[in-house]
Amino acid sequence: MSLAIALLTVSDTRTLAEDCSGDALQQRLEAAGHRLVQRLLVPDDRYQIRSEVSRWIADPAVQVVISSGGTGLTGRDGTPEAVAPLLDKTIDGFGELFRVLSFETIGTSSLQSRCLAGVANGTVIFVLPGSLDAVQTAWDRLIAAQLNADTRPCNLVQLLPRLREV
Repeated sequence: MSLAIALLTVSDTRTLAEDCSGDALQQRLEAAGHRLVQRLLVPDDRYQIRSEVSRWIADPAVQVVISSGGTGLTGRDGTPEAVAPLLDKTIDGFGELFRVLSFETIGTSSLQSRCLAGVANGTVIFVLPGSLDAVQTAWDRLIAAQLNADTRPCNLVQLLPRLREV
């Protein structure tokens, strides 16, 4: 099943032309048969981040949002704070598994990862660190399988029609 995915890069220092992590995500999602709905870059400003993610959450044509960047501990890093209030439900296992996988390559530095995932208005959202290694790890080892309807025993694709149930 092809999903409609929006990509958001959060950075004060990169442009879309220099966005290797966004490029890697776009290449991977397209190789998996998904459709890129829109790709944007915004500065590390929680209100601009929240505005774009909110717009995609409200758009019934967008099924998945993936952001990269702004998840560190510095004063300007605010992507988790921008996105978390928008979530109806969090997918706690995503961050837990991501940090375990990251530990294999970056050791204890993985404890600084504030990545997260959740669901808002029937849209699945992933908030990733901005490094190329982080987005590759997240997509290759977690996200790709969960956005594949053939993954067993369960996947996020099979839940999409039921995410807006009340």
